[in-house]
Amino acid sequence: MNYRGDLFWDWADPSLHHRHHDEILDDGTKIDVQTRLSRTGETQLFIGVYAKSGARLVEEAYQTRPNETMTRALAWGVGRARAFAIGENSVPSLQTA
Repeated sequence: MNYRGDLFWDWADPSLHHRHHDEILDDGTKIDVQTRLSRTGETQLFIGVYAKSGARLVEEAYQTRPNETMTRALAWGVGRARAFAIGENSVPSLQTA
């Protein structure tokens, strides 16, 4: 079970159409990446990285991913989550959360 932070709960809205990618890495680290369309049609993104125990390591939420489809945002988010998971926490953000 992942221990979600306030950032996730502030971002979550199950009524919006979304896609997600869940993955468990070899060391047990879990990544959860979700993308959706806002009510105004903007692509949004959530990235969560959790320890094997479920402890929250990283959570990021983007209220808009300008000029990105849900598919592109999801792919970028998965790459960013994997980078965080292997310790590349200096990965620059393309936009402020």
